[in-house]
Formats: sequence, C-alpha cells, structure tokens
Amino acid sequence: MLSERELAFIAIHKDSYPAVFRFVGRRVESVEVAEEIAADVFRVVWQKWSDDSRPELPYLLSIARNLVGNAYRSRDRQQALQEKLRTTAVQRFGDDTGNVAVQDAMARLREKDRDILQLAYWDGLGTTEIAGVLQCSESAAKVRLHRARTAFRKQLPAGSETTTEKLGV
Repeated sequence: MLSERELAFIAIHKDSYPAVFRFVGRRVESVEVAEEIAADVFRVVWQKWSDDSRPELPYLLSIARNLVGNAYRSRDRQQALQEKLRTTAVQRFGDDTGNVAVQDAMARLREKDRDILQLAYWDGLGTTEIAGVLQCSESAAKVRLHRARTAFRKQLPAGSETTTEKLGV
C-alpha cells in the first residue's frame, strides 16, 4: 500500500514529467541524457520535498536548469581531459604514432565504453575487479568489456590493426 506522500509524488511526476523532459530535451545533446536529467529532477524533488506544499512547475524547471548546467560542466571537463590526454600523447610520442589514433577513438566512444576500457587497460583491472567496480556480475563485465573493445576497434581509422594488437584490444 502506498503512502499519501508516495501517491502525491506519483501525481506530481505524472503531471509534470512531460514538461520537464521537453525543457531538458531542448538543452542537451541526446534523448538518453534528457531522460537521465529529467529523472534526476524528480529524485531531487523526492529528497527535498516536504508534504507542506506541492512543487510547482517553475520550481521543477529551476532544478532541471541547474542539473543541465551541471551536465554541461561535466561534459566540458571530460572534453578538456580528453584533449589534455591527446596533447600529452602527441608531445610524448609524436603526431605520427598510433597513440593519437587511440586517444581520438577513445574520445568518440560512449562514456560507459570508455570507462570500462580505462578500468581494464589504464587501471589494469581484471574482469572480477571490474565487476566489483561496476557492481555487476563477472559475466556481465566480460560482455561489457567485449562490446567496448568492439566499439573501440570500429572507432580506429583503417590500418590501425597494429595499434590494437600492441594494446591487446
């Protein structure tokens, strides 16, 4: 049996989610990010909401605006890090090595694929440890790692087989 608070929250979500999603969707680059941020809006509302008053749409949209700003800053930090890694690779190994191709391929991957490859190759974790970090089964970690490796190979330019062989990807 749901409490009054839970029922009220469900009503708020049902009434307001489409408007929040549209608001966020116009400000971010993908539907997945919009869905995640819209869900986070309601997570914040649930955590901060007192039963005294019903949160109105302007309040929900101000939370959404703040979360979109956080997403922009996070994306900008990620891009700056990728650029710094690429620049470091060029400085250390020169522009004609496979390292630049690797950095560029990594930058084009989905965040989840990039993260699991970094856990495996940069942090040197095995599938058991990766499963622990990702809080999933070992078999799920193996599948995710396999898919990330496949996605990585697709991002590399033609003729980069020697680079992937050196990396063990």
